[in-house]
Amino acid sequence: MSWPRVIAHADMDAFYASVEQLDDPSLRGRPLLIGSDSGRGVVLTASYEARPFGVGSAMSMAKAKRMCPQALIVPPRFSRYTEISKLVMDTFEDFSPDVEAISLDEAFLEMTGTEHLFGTPGVMGRRLKEAVKEVTGGLTISVGISGTKYVAKVASDFRKPDGLTVVHPDHAAAFLAPLGVRKLWGVGPVTEQRLMAAGFTHIGQLAQQDEDTMQRRLGNLGPHLRRLALAQDPRRVLTRRRARSIGSERTLAEDISDRPSIEEHLRRSAESIGRRLRSKELMAGGIRVKLKTSDFQLMSRQTLLATPSDLGQRLYEAAIPILDHFPWDLPFRLVGMAAYDIVRPGDPVQLDLFGATGARRRDLEAAMDAVRDAFGSTAITRAENLGRDLWNTPNLDFVPDAAEAEETHWELDEVETADDQWELDDS
Repeated sequence: MSWPRVIAHADMDAFYASVEQLDDPSLRGRPLLIGSDSGRGVVLTASYEARPFGVGSAMSMAKAKRMCPQALIVPPRFSRYTEISKLVMDTFEDFSPDVEAISLDEAFLEMTGTEHLFGTPGVMGRRLKEAVKEVTGGLTISVGISGTKYVAKVASDFRKPDGLTVVHPDHAAAFLAPLGVRKLWGVGPVTEQRLMAAGFTHIGQLAQQDEDTMQRRLGNLGPHLRRLALAQDPRRVLTRRRARSIGSERTLAEDISDRPSIEEHLRRSAESIGRRLRSKELMAGGIRVKLKTSDFQLMSRQTLLATPSDLGQRLYEAAIPILDHFPWDLPFRLVGMAAYDIVRPGDPVQLDLFGATGARRRDLEAAMDAVRDAFGSTAITRAENLGRDLWNTPNLDFVPDAAEAEETHWELDEVETADDQWELDDS
């Protein structure tokens, strides 16, 4: 049977934990929890040895330790994970010029027309797995191959770990039919409950409905989910996804309510975001500040910059006045910032009236970037921060993909996490 399209989804198996076990043989075969052991720590990933105890990504570390007390807690090493990720993504590009990375450890590959190079979809999947295992020194990936991105993604999760599942487009709807509605792309806990309340527990039940019925029962969401249930997904593999925002946030070890502490956390976030903007040759047109109260109430305020900038100091200065618009009678457990309205090289921008000052500041921040790149992120810091441990939990720096995360907006902590947010879900 012919394939009109061939799309592969490749997903590293328990990526962070697997890297730790690769680098330290004494950790192999032992239950691991990757994350911070602080009171507010969150599990970034759990090794497969820990998962039978019910622990997993985005769970609070305290809860995970109760469920799996024998697990070893290993702090994350994001520089190492990024290094391995680059090897993997470079390997994917040996198979296809069209690779859409959706996190450090997973990507879509457009494989249509490559059969004469790599063989049938099943053969190309095996070759892809073998290539990644060789280049990483033993890490495994699970691969799903089908005619759409959605079905390929579901298929890659079907036989984890180290799995390969090939679903011919003609059989895709039947493959999906017995799966629970939570497997629908974009369906989180809230929408799952809504679907179950409407009598839908399995994907096949949605496929059997007509579009008008779905529209009437679930609004505009209904026809969209019905199309996914029928394995209809026209989305292309996008070689370069356009970042909507770049953010940095922390869940704090202890609640805080004084403004000076909030400002210091925002300075750290601004410096991190500025460094990442410069590394990607991007600028931000706006800044958003996010605070979460101790009872999980999420608040955000935003403002446009006078001119786009990639300077941490400029982002910080724009964020400070935003704080005037938050209530200050509540303790906060999370502080974050995001840069939005991203500007790319060649985009028309308003010129900076203070270009000379900006240039000097950029030279300073670029020099700090170079020191940190050469000697580590802690090699240079502000004098006022010497001896201070402001944040005890791993920093969640990320590029959100809002188009495919229906349930959450700019949300990457232990409370709610969308399946395809970048830094937490590395199943």
